[in-house]
Amino acid sequence: MQSQSAEVHKNSDSESLSTAGSISTEEGDHAELSFGPLDHSAITRFVQSDQAGAIAIFLGTTRDSFGGRKVTRLEYEAYTPLALKTLSNLMKQARLLGAEPLGSQTTSLIRCAIHHRLGNVPVGETSIVIAVSSPHRRAAFKACEWLLEEVKLKAQIWKREWYEGESPSEAKWKENFPPAASHNPRNGNLELK
Repeated sequence: MQSQSAEVHKNSDSESLSTAGSISTEEGDHAELSFGPLDHSAITRFVQSDQAGAIAIFLGTTRDSFGGRKVTRLEYEAYTPLALKTLSNLMKQARLLGAEPLGSQTTSLIRCAIHHRLGNVPVGETSIVIAVSSPHRRAAFKACEWLLEEVKLKAQIWKREWYEGESPSEAKWKENFPPAASHNPRNGNLELK
């Protein structure tokens, strides 16, 4: 059984509403959409286990430039109920990717966590944390990268880039996945064109 919680938050720079929320899976995995800084140490502790020989962690941060323009911040919005359901399903699928031996329904993943920040994320701050624990590093690395790419492709979370010296009407909504890359759903690999 999955558990889910939510809270509403108004972004002061735009007319839309985003909702914070979280979901936990039967397997003990956890996804959360929240406002404010992400605590990557707490998220890492969540996936820790005495059975884990590896923890793979990805931190996505706001960079200060894009395409020769100075970025001042990113803004994220989400359709939270659907985004949380998508994140939960992705974590379940990641467990199948980590199945050992190949084709088995037994996973080598111990625990997964995906935390994504909503609202404004200033330069240098973290917007997403993905953490995966496993007995062995290969499964943890593979699942962590796969989860990141799938979140960018499928989660109902949108990113807006704000540039220095430009009005709010000039801030750009960006695709989470560049069109120059494609994702192979058969093997989960990212293929650059």
